[in-house]
Amino acid sequence: MSNRHTGAVEYEHVAAEYLEKRQLKRGAAGWVLLAGLGVSYVISGDYAGWNLGLGQGGFGGLLIATIVMGIMYMCMVLSLAEMSASLPTAGGGYSFARRALGPWGGYLTGTAILLEYAIAPAAIAVFIGGYVESLVGLNGWTVYLASYVLFVGFHLWGAGEALKTMLVITLLAVLAIMVFVIGMLPHFSVDNLFDIPVNSAAAGASEFLPHGYLGIWAALPFAMWLFLAVEGVPLAAEETADPARDMPKGIITAMLVLLVFGALVLVLAPGGAGAMLMQDHGAPLVGALQAVYGVDSKLANFVNWVGLAGLVASFFSIIFAYSRQVFALSRAGYLPRFLSVTNARRIPVLALVVPGVIGFLLSLTGEGDLLMTMAVFGATISYALMTLSHMVLRRREPELPRPYLTPGGQITSGVAFGLALVAFVSTFLASLEAALWSSLFYVIMVAYFGFYSRHHLVAQAPEEEFAAISAAEMELG
Repeated sequence: MSNRHTGAVEYEHVAAEYLEKRQLKRGAAGWVLLAGLGVSYVISGDYAGWNLGLGQGGFGGLLIATIVMGIMYMCMVLSLAEMSASLPTAGGGYSFARRALGPWGGYLTGTAILLEYAIAPAAIAVFIGGYVESLVGLNGWTVYLASYVLFVGFHLWGAGEALKTMLVITLLAVLAIMVFVIGMLPHFSVDNLFDIPVNSAAAGASEFLPHGYLGIWAALPFAMWLFLAVEGVPLAAEETADPARDMPKGIITAMLVLLVFGALVLVLAPGGAGAMLMQDHGAPLVGALQAVYGVDSKLANFVNWVGLAGLVASFFSIIFAYSRQVFALSRAGYLPRFLSVTNARRIPVLALVVPGVIGFLLSLTGEGDLLMTMAVFGATISYALMTLSHMVLRRREPELPRPYLTPGGQITSGVAFGLALVAFVSTFLASLEAALWSSLFYVIMVAYFGFYSRHHLVAQAPEEEFAAISAAEMELG
């Protein structure tokens, strides 16, 4: 093993068997599974969490926030489609930022993504508990533990099997949303959207914006819950049959489906049952159906039982996402290297289990809204850095092979970058406590890199080799 110094970091050349012990299963997913993965990451947001934004901004504030965040996500997804086709590694956004912004930029991006993906399942576990409680009266740590044990166990079974299981669960969740839509359409009334009392002390307060202009900003993190984690699709790049073709098609298809679902639940749940009732409901789709059809209605019970699949789908798929992010960062030496070792089935066991234990401990707080905002905090940092990476790569490496080109180029990624910064600030408005806890975690992780891991990076890791080739080409050119 030899060391090499490059600027602010130090590389170690490892033996060949190091990477042989850190291999994922190739060809496990095509574009349909990738699109399903993208929808699966996010679909729990249609079932719980988004509605808390009604309490922050009313229907009007949440509507505007959702439109703004929908634009941000669409622009970001188009940027990621280009980069994931050009740089297909398991690092996803971290690998794009590593190429564009250097080791520090890559680590800051990867850590922000990890913050999002490690905490989001804990929030979803709390929401699963709410749905299970409405069904069988059981909630708390037993539900959270069972969720982690069962679905981490599924991923230990195998990548291809896990992704196919995820697709089936996601289809059930989609079915429940369609049933909800059909059931709520006859009961929709515009008046129901605006039944939250107006806070006359808020600037710009009105029936449309009961908490004023600031309510729009405070609602942004909850609007993001309708799309949060779709950016995780590129994390499956090393397990994709044809990344150049499948990645753009999969992630863009997923985003278009999510835009439709987000619009439907945002309008029909408060439009049928009232925004006032929906603003703090633990299971808004079920609660809306119960409000118009009765607590024991067959329709509400169906959506409750089958709709639980929506929460399970996101929980299940984000476990996949955090494991691949940990795997990539660990393989390259940014995180402890033992986390990236794979077993005989090419599964990164500890990358699945260790964050799962941390997530379970976080879920014990029972604070779904707090955990949700913490996940959004990490997400917004990663969005800003990923879209900045797109702009940098376009300018610095115009000759980089790009099987897919982002419509609008740097203008598109620039829009996403600006809106990501706005969304980042909004997390402090939604929950200062969540933002401060997230900041503390982020500072600790940055300190780990600054004092230790930047001196022990792995030269042969794919992301580092990409960067070395780029640097050599720039010197020659």
